[in-house]
Order: sequence, then structure tokens, then C-alpha cells
Amino acid sequence: MNARQIPMVYAGGQEQTLKVGLVGCGGRGTGAADNVLDSSENVQVIALADMFPDKIEKTRKVLKGKEHPGVKIQDDFCYSGFDAYKKILEAPIDYVILAQPPGFRPPHFAAAVEAGKHIFFEKPVAVDPVGVRKVIEFGEKAKEKKLGIIPGTQTRHTPRAKETVQRIHDGQIGEIVSGRIMFNTGYLWEYPRRDGMSDMEWQIRNWYYFDWLSGDFIVEQHVHQHDCTDWVMKSNPVSATAVGGRQMRTEELYGNIFDHFCVDYTYPNDVHVQSMCRQWKGTPGEICAIYRGTKGTAYVMGPRAGTITGDTPWEFKPQAKDIDPGTGKEINGTILEHRDLIASIRAGKPLNEARRIAMTSLTSILGREAAYTGKAIRYADLMKSDLDLSPKKYEFGPNEVRPVRRPGV
Repeated sequence: MNARQIPMVYAGGQEQTLKVGLVGCGGRGTGAADNVLDSSENVQVIALADMFPDKIEKTRKVLKGKEHPGVKIQDDFCYSGFDAYKKILEAPIDYVILAQPPGFRPPHFAAAVEAGKHIFFEKPVAVDPVGVRKVIEFGEKAKEKKLGIIPGTQTRHTPRAKETVQRIHDGQIGEIVSGRIMFNTGYLWEYPRRDGMSDMEWQIRNWYYFDWLSGDFIVEQHVHQHDCTDWVMKSNPVSATAVGGRQMRTEELYGNIFDHFCVDYTYPNDVHVQSMCRQWKGTPGEICAIYRGTKGTAYVMGPRAGTITGDTPWEFKPQAKDIDPGTGKEINGTILEHRDLIASIRAGKPLNEARRIAMTSLTSILGREAAYTGKAIRYADLMKSDLDLSPKKYEFGPNEVRPVRRPGV
């Protein structure tokens, strides 16, 4: 095990095995299946679904190599194709992990709620306002069904971040006056097109670089810092103004997304938060979330996470319960988020964070659209927008790529 396991029980005191299915056998999906096994006792991964059979086999091999007694994947519960997510929901699973590219997340989420499954879904949960509203709608239906819903915003589940944010909310840094969040990284990955591949297959395999699938990288990755900011500010932004472009990744291989953004988010009380993200090969990286107040500065994410400077300095000290006895390090939030969801389900008080992550996904989309258009955009206006990036057809074949966005055009 990668983390200390704490026995969990369902309401009523009876232990029961929780059976899990995974939709989306990429790196993050495989990692999430690994994480759920490490999070709690009496958990089994029994079913896999993906667009492509080769990805299912790769995930199955990785999980089997883990030699965990909870890996119980059966041939009859492995599904591929565009309707694989529907088929897996008919399998005898209690809990589904939704980890196919974000563009698929709203319809997959809606189907999982209708099927009555507890859901862990990766962030972001939508790439456009139409998708955001769908997640909010079905999140409310999930409440009626008493289903547990948690997204992959793991920072919210780490004791280090939770205590830091609580201290901010308790006034330890005074009134917040500004913030700075960054997601600057280098090379990621790519999937070159192969002979005979249709537009649709290549785009899905190379999904990160197409707006309808990833939402652009400001939405797909920088959403972590946007979520942290919405958490700290107890609000979504009022508006955003931004710049961005495509300077280094200009070839067809990189689809139609940008490679850098800088956004000025305005929050209530005219608090401005600078958001910066870029992916340039060969450049130094920096990931952080820092908030300045009238009495000090709080570091929630990044190298100094869990630190407050100023009038009342403080530094987080992990407790024994926060440490993985196998590694001696703090338990990773990607494990804790599953542990928290499973604990809530077994206590009969399932967490439901669908609306929160949908609203934060729109925070990220707001920054993207401000950069794409060159306009100042209000959050409330974007929420009502009919912008829908979905393809005309979900089938292998032609799928025209939208031109790279040009501000002012």
C-alpha cells in the first residue's frame, strides 16, 4: 500500500465491499484507480472502459502489476468505443471514476447520475458554459439520489492546505488585497498522427491539444489554482481580462490551443488575482498560489505551501495521521480525496461537490475566453452563454478543427 489504510464502514455498521469502475484508461485514469485502491479497505476495481481497447489493456497490466487484492478486473466488464461509458454503468459497480478527456465529462457525469452511481470525476468537469450548466443540473439530481460526488481537486483534501485556508478565513492575514497564482511548466506530451487515423481518433488520442477535448491547458491544468483561489476568496470572480497566445507550439501536432495565458481576475471588493500559465519547453517551471492580506501573506500551493508570514507567522506541522508510514511523507491528496468520498458514503452522508467544481471550471473558462477574445468578460454573462464546443458527431471519421483563436477577430 502507498498509504495507511483506515477501515471504513457503511451506515449501519456493516462492512461492505465497494466495487469501482474506471472510464478513461489514460495516465490520470489509471492513477485514480491506483489511488482509490490505496485510499480505503474493502475496495475493488472490477471494470474498465475506454474509447480504445489498447488503452484498456495497458491499464489492466499496470493495475495487475500492483499486486493489490482489490484488482478484480473481469473480461466481461471491459468495454471500448463511444458507448463504453454506458455499458460500464450497467456493470455491478457502486462507484465510477470518470477520467476520459474533459469534453466528455458532462454527458458521462449525467449518465452516471442517472444510473445511480457514486462518482469521482477528474477536473475540469466541462470545457464550455453549456457543459458547466449540465454538471450543475445533474449535481442537483445526485443530491436527490444521495450520491457521493467529488472532483479531482486534491488540494482541498490535504491537511496542509485546509489549515492554511482556514487561517486565512479566520483573519490571520487580515483582509485579502491581492493574489498570485501560477502554473508554469515545460514539455508535456504529444501523440503524432499515424497513417490511416481518422480526424476523430487522432484528436481523442492527442486530446490535450484540442479545445473541445481539453478546454485548452488553462482549463485542463490551471484549474487547480483557480479552485484554490475560489476557495480562499469564498467566491467566483466577477470578471476577467487576459492576454494569451501560441508562441512555441505552432505546428499542426499541437491542435488549436494556446501555449501561454496571463489573466487579471477581479473578485468581489475589487480584489485582483494575477493568473499566469505557460508550457514552454526548456524553461523553468513554477506552480504556486499566494495570497496577500493587510496583515500578512499566505502560501497555499507551491514550495512554501503551508506557510504564513507577516504579523502572525505560522508554518504547518504535519501530524502522525498525515504521514504515510511506508514513505515517511505526507499522504498525497490524490489518495485523500478518494478516502474522504468513501468515508462520507459509508457514513451515510455522501459529499457532493458537483456545483462547486462546475463553478470553478467556469472560472478557468472565463480566463480562456477573455484571452481568446481580447475582451473583458463578466462571469455572470459567461454562465448564460450558449458556447458549446462539442463536435457535430461522436463517431470515428472527419472532425474539422476550429482555427486557433485570434483576439479581436
